[in-house]
Amino acid sequence: MNRRQIADQIYKHLLAHKQQLQFEFEQNKDAIPYFFLDELLPDELALQLFNYFPKVNEMMHKNSIRENKYVGFEMNKYNSLLEECIYAFQEPKVVKLISDICNIQEALPDKNLYAGGLSSMGENQFLNPHLDNSHDKDRKLWRVLNLLYYVTPSWEVSYGGNLELWPNGLKGEPITIHSKFNRLVVMATHQESLHSVSPVKYIGFRCCISNYYFSKKPFSLNDEFHVTSFRGRPNEMLKDKILQLDSWIRMGIRKIFRKGIVENPHVYKKDED
Repeated sequence: MNRRQIADQIYKHLLAHKQQLQFEFEQNKDAIPYFFLDELLPDELALQLFNYFPKVNEMMHKNSIRENKYVGFEMNKYNSLLEECIYAFQEPKVVKLISDICNIQEALPDKNLYAGGLSSMGENQFLNPHLDNSHDKDRKLWRVLNLLYYVTPSWEVSYGGNLELWPNGLKGEPITIHSKFNRLVVMATHQESLHSVSPVKYIGFRCCISNYYFSKKPFSLNDEFHVTSFRGRPNEMLKDKILQLDSWIRMGIRKIFRKGIVENPHVYKKDED
């Protein structure tokens, strides 16, 4: 299938549940707005996507005290169906429909997949609580929505690797959203949208296809520029202090060097090759 055919499937399923999804997103507007939709694509197609996922030795390993996961964004190196699926979420009618559901005007997809693309997490891997970078790679647009589509079949909530939202900060309990097979999660990104991925406790890989939408206006009117900012979990006091210092230093650098000292390599440059 090509991206337009996949986009047709996504659009059709979202449209059928538009009212309920709008309600779910609006219900959380004072914290971290989100919705999720199951059975987004035919199971056969979702399973194909999983079967075509690259092996971890074909992906970039991000491994630090902030995170431990594998990412893939040079989509021309992988099976073409994965690229078609990613860009199906960027088809104009899908972007417009999701924007309408989330009450966002003029949302824009990111063809460069800045921090998007594929991610794979295996046993003991994790993503600490964090705020996403507020802008696109050129620091011209605001990041407003995070789209996560999970494709690992039979993935149980007890396996970990689930999305966690922290609407009350690290002193409150997180909302856990199961990274269930064939589930799409859409969440708002703003300067209070702290989120994480729970450590994986299973011998297997939780695979995710992700996109970000951007806009000329921030999601929240009081949003300010910030770098990706990590925190320690509630039981990681020393790690939390180190990560806060790390964010403070990187933020200071960005005040001097607007686009950073080194270009973030997590960008798809197919058109430039």
